[in-house]
Amino acid sequence: MEEKKLDIKSIIGFVLIFGILIYMFYQNQPTPEELEAQKAEQARVEAEEAQAQEEATKKAPVKEVKTIDLSDSTAVAQYKSTVGAFGFTPTREGTTLLENEVLQLEVSNKGGQIVEAKMKNFVTYDSVPVYLVKDGNANFALNFTTTDNRVLNTADLYFEPSLSQSGDNQVLSMKAKVASNQYLEYRYEMKPDEYLVDFTVRSQGLNGVFNTSKPVTLEWDLKGIRHNKSVQYENRYTRLTYNHDDGNISKLSESSDFDEETEVDVKWLSYRQHFFSSILATDNHFKTADLTSTNLVEEESKELQFTKAYTTRAPLEFQGGEISQNMYWYYGPTDVKVLDDYTDLGLADSIPFGWGIFGWINRYVFTPFYTFLSSFLPYGIAIIIMTILVRLALSPVTYKSYLSQAKMKVLKPEITEINEKYKDNAMKKQQETMKLYNKAGVSPMSGCVPALLQLPIFYALFMFFPTSFALRQKSFLWAEDLSSYDTIFELPFTIPFYGDHVSLFPILASVAIFFYMQMTTGQSMQMQQQPGMPNMKFIMYLSPIMMLFFFNNYASGLSLYYFISNLITIFIMLAIKNYILDENKIHAQIQENKKKPKKENKFQRKMREMMEQAEEQKKLGKRK
Repeated sequence: MEEKKLDIKSIIGFVLIFGILIYMFYQNQPTPEELEAQKAEQARVEAEEAQAQEEATKKAPVKEVKTIDLSDSTAVAQYKSTVGAFGFTPTREGTTLLENEVLQLEVSNKGGQIVEAKMKNFVTYDSVPVYLVKDGNANFALNFTTTDNRVLNTADLYFEPSLSQSGDNQVLSMKAKVASNQYLEYRYEMKPDEYLVDFTVRSQGLNGVFNTSKPVTLEWDLKGIRHNKSVQYENRYTRLTYNHDDGNISKLSESSDFDEETEVDVKWLSYRQHFFSSILATDNHFKTADLTSTNLVEEESKELQFTKAYTTRAPLEFQGGEISQNMYWYYGPTDVKVLDDYTDLGLADSIPFGWGIFGWINRYVFTPFYTFLSSFLPYGIAIIIMTILVRLALSPVTYKSYLSQAKMKVLKPEITEINEKYKDNAMKKQQETMKLYNKAGVSPMSGCVPALLQLPIFYALFMFFPTSFALRQKSFLWAEDLSSYDTIFELPFTIPFYGDHVSLFPILASVAIFFYMQMTTGQSMQMQQQPGMPNMKFIMYLSPIMMLFFFNNYASGLSLYYFISNLITIFIMLAIKNYILDENKIHAQIQENKKKPKKENKFQRKMREMMEQAEEQKKLGKRK
């Protein structure tokens, strides 16, 4: 029996292709004069990008709060004339600070809303504190009509602050007053060491002020602030997610330039910014909500500051002519360990675990398993250990797949003979091939089924690594951040679809994929290379190169997983080939199967009858 070994020529070919690519990159490096011209051009392009985003940002529907000069008595008088009865509240600028061990909020007198939300324990890729709200990127307001037909927006009103303690909790009451005992109140209550803040909107004594024939509309707008090294990569996982209609979880498109939806019975809204989320939840569900998401990123840029712009418009119901809505603000990490603390609100469902069985595996298997491993192991080592255990758990599937390949290899001479004998009759060739498979007890699909069984695992892990908060800013070897790409060399130019840097983990993963495909695709390449079939050798070379380009800007933790996974699979397959499977025994078993009478099942009989009918029709057509 001929033993199929790794083709050294193919290996040399792959190495040469890779070497030629690198050589071309370096040969095409610009001269110092060209570099200066490129820098000038890059500066011009970045300025245009910044201007384009500024224009897109202006178009993004985030309300601009009107400001007045409080030292100008005419402006103050005009303001009080505009707001009518709400001019009772003193017009004082300023903010009130709410903070605990993990979160710092600033609430403005103007609008009574949060104007700054800072994560105290996290920084961005360039070591700047993580802000979810800052410099006017967000707006929260109520839009309502008064009985004297004024249309007012709370973002334009002044609120009077009052800070107090309730046990260990900080309580901030912001009141826009019509009289000393008539007001619209925003009440914030911050608990120690929590990202969730209780938020109540209520009115007292305003049943004669509100025009209850017209709705009060809640408005919440936010532009996602960039936090990651790659704005395109971050934008891929930045998305508006919401719980609605009896617990259904839906999302607006993360890839479209613009998406909108009107939903009913909305429980919470999450403005996710990859690893951090701004969430508004409510006890009394919003009956309807108009949602929009606008993409602000067109291409990779170091200058862009925002990812997406979100808006929500939700009408609030009057209760006896008054407003009363119990809500919650969550400003914090998109981390399952944190969000699981709020099971009554179901905020953990805002994490993109994946859909269906893929999400179930990710959430209830890989996430807790990796959390356990990383609790006592370095994060990179935890990925390697988890990968090893996953591959060992899937080794029976790998065995089945390799056994199928070995059987097909044993049958290769007979299949070649059939192909030659019926090379001018595709239908007859297919019939005879299926008959051979049936006699030998071999199914050509038996190698595909194990691969299909592994798909849920692979997809779940594909979603796990880029979205796992546990990997954020965790280093391993040369990778500074396992949730972002690793860099071993900065290129002085940008390669289309590749980027302006070289990541090592994707290179290692690509090499491992090449050898894996050499052992699998390469073994059955000649047998499967039939007319109409794709060129398997081309695919064997293309896949690693696609991996190299596609994953250069992906999370290095994902590339590390693919590298280790393919490496382990290669060792498992070598062990199966050299120590477990015996091709001579497989050949003998197939010959024994051929001697035994084989009963057709219903599917096989149906397929044979269909092929025979097709053959008869073909002959009839020729006679005619």
